[in-house]
Amino acid sequence: MSEPTGNPSTVPRSARPTLSQQIRDGLLQRIVAGELGEGDRLIETKIAIEFGTSQAPVREALRQLEGLGLIEGQPRHGSRVLPFAEQTIREAYIVRAALEETATRLAMLAGTLPFDRLGEAVEQMHRCARDNDVHGIGLASARFHRHVVTAGGNGLLTRAWETLQIEARTAIALMVTRPELERVADEHRELLDVMRAGDVEMACRHARDHQWAYADTPHDPYGTPKHEDWNV
Repeated sequence: MSEPTGNPSTVPRSARPTLSQQIRDGLLQRIVAGELGEGDRLIETKIAIEFGTSQAPVREALRQLEGLGLIEGQPRHGSRVLPFAEQTIREAYIVRAALEETATRLAMLAGTLPFDRLGEAVEQMHRCARDNDVHGIGLASARFHRHVVTAGGNGLLTRAWETLQIEARTAIALMVTRPELERVADEHRELLDVMRAGDVEMACRHARDHQWAYADTPHDPYGTPKHEDWNV
């Protein structure tokens, strides 16, 4: 089924953040920025009042943050903020690189990559870059990679990928690294061009390297040291 069309500047309804995601991302930004520090308590009722909502979406947002390892639930005492560790982001990108490399290989060999949808996601990223819409470009990026993973046709791989909470981790990475948004869009266009060219090994390498860049490790996946001025 094709994604919604119409005004090209409009983000597809399915890509718009839910209320719980908005709350999660709001709290996420405060944690990354240091406004919420280690040991600070998060109380459902207070957060619900702040966001003008019931406690249900707040509870879901806190559950997602706990799954990301950013907070810890405490019975009868709400949740407390854990030390923010960028290492967890790096580790997630390394795991993600392996999953997306495999999904790319499976999808290209099966000829199931949805190039139209991938192209739409890339165009959305470029629109978001022009509008300086960090949140939107994160959602479009996640949608691009979800299309590739789903096209791989391996249910277990897809479930493993989904457990990484891609949208949330992408938001964290964008907050931490603050990359040039047009560059992010260009990187995805380059990846799509390589996939369209049909060279399976080259596409797999690009899919893997694309994620390793954001892992921000001192060396690439082949053991080669990165330049000191490496920046993502």
